[in-house]
Amino acid sequence: MIAAHLPALQIVLPLVAAPLCMLLRRGNLAWGLSLIVSLAALLIAALLLNQVLETGPISYAMGDWAPPWGIEYRVDVLNAFVLLIVAAVGAVVLPYARRSVAHELPESLHSGFYTAFLLCLTGLLGVTITGDAFNLFVFLEISSLSSYILISMGRNRRALAAAFQYLIMGTIGATFIVIGIGLLYMVTGTLNMADLASRIPALGENRTVIAAFGFLAVGATLKLALFPLHIWLPNAYTYAPSAVTAFLAATATKVSIYILLRFFFTVFGPAFAIEELTLGTLIIPLSIIAILVCSTVAIYQGNVKRMLAYSSVAQVGYMMLGIGFDTVNGLTGGIAHLFNHAATKGGLFLALGCIVLRLGSCRLDDLAGLNKRMPLTAFSIVIGGLSLIGVPLTAGFISKWYLVQAAVERDFWIAAVAILFGSLLAVIYVWRVVEVMYLRPAPEGAAGARSEAPLSMLIPTWILAAASIYFGVETSLNVGVARAAAQFLLGVQG
Repeated sequence: MIAAHLPALQIVLPLVAAPLCMLLRRGNLAWGLSLIVSLAALLIAALLLNQVLETGPISYAMGDWAPPWGIEYRVDVLNAFVLLIVAAVGAVVLPYARRSVAHELPESLHSGFYTAFLLCLTGLLGVTITGDAFNLFVFLEISSLSSYILISMGRNRRALAAAFQYLIMGTIGATFIVIGIGLLYMVTGTLNMADLASRIPALGENRTVIAAFGFLAVGATLKLALFPLHIWLPNAYTYAPSAVTAFLAATATKVSIYILLRFFFTVFGPAFAIEELTLGTLIIPLSIIAILVCSTVAIYQGNVKRMLAYSSVAQVGYMMLGIGFDTVNGLTGGIAHLFNHAATKGGLFLALGCIVLRLGSCRLDDLAGLNKRMPLTAFSIVIGGLSLIGVPLTAGFISKWYLVQAAVERDFWIAAVAILFGSLLAVIYVWRVVEVMYLRPAPEGAAGARSEAPLSMLIPTWILAAASIYFGVETSLNVGVARAAAQFLLGVQG
């Protein structure tokens, strides 16, 4: 029965389709296959999440080799939620990519682009669904290597430098992660994460376990771009093709945060990671600095893609802040922000891709009078900006509200103030964009000419823009599942 093999199909479909895209040679055929596979991945992710919510965690033994000897795909409420985020973003970005990629990349690269895109999707889904620590590293490298390729395809030559910088930093992060996994294997003799979780407590204050924890923590924080290990992210997002920026901004850092959550709360356990090693005393200050510093830096950017890239580092700070609080409300806010930020920032970067298609630039000064030339695109940016700020009735408000509640519960008043002040800083950089689009006159000859992007690009942009509003009102999916995941991680009964 196919339903029993959904965890394997989640990975096998995009993995098999990726080389087929290269064999097809023609960009339109490769795009069509990629679109079908991405929609299938979304359907599978939705079915898995529904099954987990109804019947509990799913264990799938690859090749019928019983865990911990064989590789296990284990789906619980946390990674089912992340699977849905990744698959949904992939399914929204791919319809958009056809025209965007045709505009920004030469035709000879189209089949290679969709091959790398599906490999990246495979890697991100694989990292999320696997229950084997080394398998997680393998999938992480698949997604990383394909990401470097995708970023390097940007038409600006600085895309190559950005991809190389990301490669160096990503390799360092991956090395730290594989060393940490190796150390855990050395002292436990297993790579199955559920088995690791049962064996580590018996080791007590073992120095090798503590060293493994340190390596994994540094590697994961580098991958997720926590300040000050974020230096690869601004250039990567700025110079990558528009569809790539939207996809990576909405998924890559979210999956890296999932890795941190999985190891901290499932493998090591919150008592060891947060309480015994007092990791919160490091995460919370770094998260606050990320929110304040990177939001401030975003204000001074002249390129809107770069502005939103620094904003992404600040938003990572919000997510990590929730982890550092180590409470149900804190984790609910942090995990919900994975979903909310994916919708908001994905929509904003898609809107910028529409602008690049029509104007050939996303520099702030070139957006003058955009509301007259591209009114639908301009308004989608306004909606995304409101969600970034955290205005009530937007998705961004919901997760920030839970984070403020968690800060007050823990008497972290500085963190509560930082969350609010970060939102005020977001008002400034969002207003800079709105002011240029709506209050500055358009260049001569452009004021009356409307030239919106094609519907194949506008519809995906507006799907994510509308999601930023919808999930600020109807919160049963983003907050409901995030709360269930938080309770699961902390071992609290719902």
